[in-house]
Amino acid sequence: MPANLPPAYFAAEKEYKNSRTTPEKIAALEEMLAAMPHHKGTDKLRAGLTRKIAQFKEQEERQAKSKRGSVFSIDKQGAAQVILLGLPNVGKSTILTGLTHAHSEIADYPYTTVIPVIGMMEYEDIQIQMVDLPPLGDDIRKLPYYNVIRNADLLLLVIDGSGDPEVDLGLLLDELEDGKVFSMQKSNEELPVGGVVKKMFVILNKCDGGGEDMPVGLDSFAGGEIRCVAVSAKEDKGIERIRLAVYEAVEIIRVYTKIPHQKPDMKDPYVLPIGSTVMDLAREIHHDFSDSLQFTRVWGSSRFEGQSVQRDFVLQDGDVVEIHI
Repeated sequence: MPANLPPAYFAAEKEYKNSRTTPEKIAALEEMLAAMPHHKGTDKLRAGLTRKIAQFKEQEERQAKSKRGSVFSIDKQGAAQVILLGLPNVGKSTILTGLTHAHSEIADYPYTTVIPVIGMMEYEDIQIQMVDLPPLGDDIRKLPYYNVIRNADLLLLVIDGSGDPEVDLGLLLDELEDGKVFSMQKSNEELPVGGVVKKMFVILNKCDGGGEDMPVGLDSFAGGEIRCVAVSAKEDKGIERIRLAVYEAVEIIRVYTKIPHQKPDMKDPYVLPIGSTVMDLAREIHHDFSDSLQFTRVWGSSRFEGQSVQRDFVLQDGDVVEIHI
């Protein structure tokens, strides 16, 4: 039996997709549940929503317990969580302000940032969470924000380009490795117990005077594995290049959906990892959609517009998908 969901359900579903916090997600799911008609065709969908609400409430309880244990527990928001790391006085705060307009204290002396500062960076039609952490210490594992570093989607290593960038980058990587946090170049090597591999790239700041080229040698410092973007935050040069670099580094795609016989919603994309399929999108929209999926049409990367594709069709950034259940 078809679900025959009313417009109020899809309106609540859109709120759920746009929600940023766990309480917002729970509220939107409860609205979806209230709008859903009662009949056999919605039994699985109703059970799935109820299960998801319970999971989010359990997650909210775990997060509350975690926050009681650490003042630096930071909920992920937006399409990805990106951490700014660096030695003292490298200009992280200026970069964060330039990308997000978040207020972070800026001064010419070290250790200005004493607690994490959070901002949301816009990249076209999505937002990415940026977190400016205090400078790294001698024993990274004893820092109160250690788990924030381990759980992030991307680490931006901010280096002072006016000093000795190769030495400073080496110090940062050594500190991270002491804390069992490794760059992607270590992914094929045997990691120590508790070790994690994180995506990273370097922001070479303080390249003042108009030059935007990397100093000779830095681009090959880490075997060419860690990308580098040279900027001058003080002169507001090169900052916008960071947006694209971050988007490419977190390896996500934006997929837009449409209801049959209607125009696609091009304002609120679903954000998925690169390599995601039609089935992954169906699960992202709702857990039970993957079971009831009949066929899918894709505009964008398909051979022709509106082509019917298989469940394992790999989606590309900017695709528009029409799901029939």
